[in-house]
This record gives sequence, C-alpha cells and structure tokens, in this order.
Amino acid sequence: MISTLPVRLMVYEFRQDDPRKCTSVKLRKFGLVRCLNRLKQIHRSSIVLNPDSSKTLSKNDRPLVENHGLVALDCSWNLSEEIFQRNIPGENRQLPALLAGNPTNYGVLGKLSTAEALAAALYITGFAEEAKRVLAIFKWGDTFLSLNLEPLEAYALSPLDELPEREKEFFGP
Repeated sequence: MISTLPVRLMVYEFRQDDPRKCTSVKLRKFGLVRCLNRLKQIHRSSIVLNPDSSKTLSKNDRPLVENHGLVALDCSWNLSEEIFQRNIPGENRQLPALLAGNPTNYGVLGKLSTAEALAAALYITGFAEEAKRVLAIFKWGDTFLSLNLEPLEAYALSPLDELPEREKEFFGP
C-alpha cells in the first residue's frame, strides 16, 4: 500500500524493540512512513518529535509539517535518554501531555508509541483525518483517540503560549 497522506511522515529506527510490536515497522508495512537511513537525511526544517526538546509542538508548526514533514525517532523507552539528548537535525519539538493508549504503556503520561506520537502531531497541527488514518491500522488506535480526544482538540486550537495552561487543565500541575 502506498501512502496517500498529504504530509510526509518519516521515521529513523534505532531497531531496539521487538519488530513484532514496533509501531514504526507496521506503519512502514502499510506505506504510511518512509524510513531514514541516516539522521543527516532529516531536513533542517522538518519537525522532529523529541520529548527532550525545550520547544512544544503547536498549531503554529503546521507550515513546517506541511512543507517538510514530520520525523519520529523510533527507539525503546528503556534506552531513550541517550538518544533524545543527541544533537538531532531539524526543528525538534516535544508533544504536549497525552496518555498512551498502546497496550505496553496504557495510561502512562507521555510514554507514547511512535504511531501515537505521529498521530498526535498530525492532530495538533490540523491533520485530524490523517491522524485517524495512522491509528486505524492498530487495534488500540481508537483507545488512544478516546483517551486524548479533548486534550488533542484543545491543543489543536490553542496558540503556543496557551498550551501549558491547557496541559494543566487536563493533566494537573
């Protein structure tokens, strides 16, 4: 299947997870993401999803997503500390607070799978239908959306300076 998404989704796989459970492998199988062979392939204006970034993704990032795509770094959460602290090219952004809906980290704040992170970024930047298409290939995709629908909609409507307040409304201090 070839991707018909209007946004370019890319993944750099560190290959640290079981390929049978790895969401980026399934996204690749369905033609929804393109795998990068080297970090240097990341365009300097692509949005890179990085939970250690000091900048938060917002609706203001839509032009960068539209023109240069989204990049996810697929790694094991157990080994992620060193990876996310690297000097990764692109416009690094963290996602606002969300709950994981995947079976491995269900209900854990911020511990999203690669597919969840990409879908959340799509939703926040105004690509809600595309986010749903990414999640549709997973049995738990609807779970992620039902857990996070209100925050995702609020984040998608909020300017960057209001995001911390929205996070507090949904997830506390």
